[in-house]
Amino acid sequence: MQLLRSDSRTKERPENLAERIYGQLKDDIFEFRLLPGDRFSEGEIAARMDVSRTPVRQALYRLEREGYLEVYFRSGWQVRPFDFQYFEELYELRIVLEIEAVKRLCERPADQPAPLLDELKVIWCVAAGEYLSDGREVSQLDERFHCQLVEAAGNREMARIHADVSEKIRIIRRLDFTKVPRVELTYQEHARILGAILSRRYEEAQLLLRAHIEISKAEVRKITLHMLHLARERATPEKGDSHVS
Repeated sequence: MQLLRSDSRTKERPENLAERIYGQLKDDIFEFRLLPGDRFSEGEIAARMDVSRTPVRQALYRLEREGYLEVYFRSGWQVRPFDFQYFEELYELRIVLEIEAVKRLCERPADQPAPLLDELKVIWCVAAGEYLSDGREVSQLDERFHCQLVEAAGNREMARIHADVSEKIRIIRRLDFTKVPRVELTYQEHARILGAILSRRYEEAQLLLRAHIEISKAEVRKITLHMLHLARERATPEKGDSHVS
């Protein structure tokens, strides 16, 4: 497996070091430099990053809590294998939360201020010439769009659970923005969803939102499978080399 190396010879606060290692490893997982099923040890990561094992262990346990890694006390760490059923269930939960949020937003009095929705209009209800082209940036804005819809509904516990679900599916959801047509469609679909909510057309908003999420889910599954295939093909020459390089 080909991972980015890190130079940590300069003095750095332990908490900052653990945060940086966490970010680097998470990026390696997201970019398929660490593949589902890959195994490694704390010592291998510490050697690659030129750090002690303590901040590495902190970063690894954080990734384990978030569901990206599994720990085996006799054989080290493993990138969690892809479980599409798990992601399907998370998407289903996300749909339930967002549909309920849309219902609550549509039931509000038309004259009640909605600053979070106003913010979303500024970003998404724009002319095609104003669409952003950076897929990573659009991915972050897309996640924020859906989280903000739930936040705007006013139930903090719903928003917390939804944010947790969004974090768990981010590893595959962001792949939806690697193709220009999907970026353009996201702008158009978000604008229509907002228009239906602001006009209190609940059934239309519900249908638009559900279709938007279902299409995205199908697309990211297809892209994920393709990218995993390509990543494994690149890693084939290194098969048998079980060490982090």
